[in-house]
Formats: sequence, structure tokens, C-alpha cells
Amino acid sequence: MAGDPHALDDVLDAVGPRLRAIRRQRGATLAQLAESTGISVSTLSRLESGQRRPTLELLLPLARAHQLPLDELVDAPATGDPRIHPRPISRNGVTIIPLTRRPGGIQAFKHVFPARPAVDEPRLQTHEGYEWLYVLSGRLRLCLGDQDVILMPGEVAEFDTHVPHWFGNPGPEPAEILSLFGPQGERAHVRTRV
Repeated sequence: MAGDPHALDDVLDAVGPRLRAIRRQRGATLAQLAESTGISVSTLSRLESGQRRPTLELLLPLARAHQLPLDELVDAPATGDPRIHPRPISRNGVTIIPLTRRPGGIQAFKHVFPARPAVDEPRLQTHEGYEWLYVLSGRLRLCLGDQDVILMPGEVAEFDTHVPHWFGNPGPEPAEILSLFGPQGERAHVRTRV
């Protein structure tokens, strides 16, 4: 594609119809999209019909509004590099590594808990969503409502996050877990062969 200017034109020509299809699939009107992006209805209409060439200044707010990565929004061809370059987050000494790039929907994370002595009294919280946890190594303490359990490597827990909950490393060794989180209450569906 790098040496073929027609290939780039083909990708850019397909952006407008793709934007229209995404907006319609999500049940949004041009007026609603204009309000959430700050882009005028006429500009959005011309962009969708192909009368206006897409620019980064137009595509970035649209990607945010649709909660899609930019390359997925425009259906960019693969670059040939399948690697994901996660940006770890540190919270209260725990390293959280996002494993999914797409905003919205079910998100995957790896949590790395440092070695430490038993944690003080946990502070339970509630919020929208549904959580699935898998212990890779170490141990994980899960407080869920009036239950208080220790999960060992290979064990899984799932719960509605409206139930007061907290999880952390009971110590003393490090712990690692995988978590799937659905902000709207999406659940992980596990299928097995019989």
C-alpha cells in the first residue's frame, strides 16, 4: 500500500460509507453525533457521503463518540504488526495492564500484585458492570457481599459488580490475575465441549 496511491484513495473513499454504517448500526442520528462530537451536521453528512475527505481532526472525535480505535473506525488495512503495546497503570501499588485496545464492551486486564503482608480491612465498593477473575499465580482474596474467600491459581470467580466487593493480594507472595470486565454488565460466556 505504501507505494500505491490508488490503494490509499480506495481506503479513504470507503471511510464515508463505513462511518454511515457505524452510526446507523448504533442507532444515532446525525444531530446526535454532531452534539457529541462538536462537528456540524452538514460536515458529518458530507463526510458520510464522500463529498468531504476525512481528516484526523474529524476522525478523532468520531472515534471517541463511537468508542472505537481509529484504525477500526476507518477499517484501515493491517500494518503487519500484530503486537499490542499496552500502557500499564499503577493503582495503590498494583500494576494493571490493559490487554484490549478497544474502548467499551468487555475489557481484559492483567493485575500484578506485589508481595506484601496481609492487607488491612478491605473497602468494598459497588459500580455498574460484571467482573470475571482468573488467578494465574499467588493467591487472591475476594470479599463479595458477606463472603470472604481465597482463590488459588487456576480458580475463577465471576460476579455482578452491584454486589459490594473488593479483591486483593492476601500476601505474602506476589499474585497475578486476569480479569474481564463488562461495564454494562456484559458477562463472559464460557463454552466447553462435552
